[in-house]
Amino acid sequence: NMNFFSGIWWSLVLVLVWATPPVTSSWWYMGAVGSSRVMCDNVPGLVSRQRQLCRRHPEAMLSIGRGVAAWTAECQHQFRRHRWDCNALERGQRLLGRVLMRSSRESAFVHAISSAGVVFAITRACSQGELKSCSCDPKKKGSAKDNKGHFDWGGCSDNIDYGIKFARAFVDAKERQGKDARALMNLHNNRAGRKAVKRFLKQECKCHGVSGSCTLRTCWLAMADFRKTGDYLWKKYNGAIQVVMNQDGTGFTVANKRFKKPTKNDLVYFESSPDYCIRDRDVGSLGTAGRVCNQTSRGMDSCEVMCCGRGYDTSRVSRMTKCECKFHWCCAVRCQDCLEVVDIHTCKAPKSPGWISQT
Repeated sequence: NMNFFSGIWWSLVLVLVWATPPVTSSWWYMGAVGSSRVMCDNVPGLVSRQRQLCRRHPEAMLSIGRGVAAWTAECQHQFRRHRWDCNALERGQRLLGRVLMRSSRESAFVHAISSAGVVFAITRACSQGELKSCSCDPKKKGSAKDNKGHFDWGGCSDNIDYGIKFARAFVDAKERQGKDARALMNLHNNRAGRKAVKRFLKQECKCHGVSGSCTLRTCWLAMADFRKTGDYLWKKYNGAIQVVMNQDGTGFTVANKRFKKPTKNDLVYFESSPDYCIRDRDVGSLGTAGRVCNQTSRGMDSCEVMCCGRGYDTSRVSRMTKCECKFHWCCAVRCQDCLEVVDIHTCKAPKSPGWISQT
């Protein structure tokens, strides 16, 4: 589904750039909603349902734009030591579109983390009062009980159910137009991403009473840092399950009968991934030439694995680091600046370093 990004995420980046006014502007507060129809009708690639949501909730599009930045950074963090490092995002939509056109585990991860990013961004915007259509979780009122005793709901509980509902309506709209296997795969992974955010919703409490005693507790539910979701989905990526469509076209069965049937929390994919060793437009690979590798590692970032057996170059560079740090009572750490000489290892380019393309 090569149009996934050109139709949704890159469009939302355009919305964010276009619709966010300068600090000195007052039009946003006066009549942004009135111009939402013009704005939403000019975003390319949105399906009818997405345009409707855009017109109805123009401020939510800005929140989603921030969510795009959050999940992009998280994707690049999780893949930083791998041959495919998610930096195709920075090279434009066509290259990333090539990656997502394959039904690979990388595509499964991107769909899950991007869907999670929308849930996180919308939920956070609700709690911060940025959206007219939602606020703090209205169900968290009155008294309740947990393993520590009674408490009162207070503060602002994150309205995760609204975030999930909005993300499902907006992100899944494009996939629901299709009935093919790839649409079902994307819908499954989108849902897994949404569920991952809710998984790390945690209860936070504050004690009230004389001298800090906990005679009364006030509690609320809050989302964990987005890194928790990223780490969880990274584990799901590594354990992603290869599947094939059922004969009736309504679901999946495992490609290898030795593996368990995927749950709603698992990521699923159809195709094996390319090796991403060389620059190849057809698969969206930038290759690993010039990538920094770890000479002492035995993992995916090792020079042997990262450089695909091509070898690596070593350069010696000088850099300033903090050294001889000492703790001073109270509450200060003082360091000196030291010049450090280190060896940097970078993967050699293949003998034919240009783009490979079958077209």
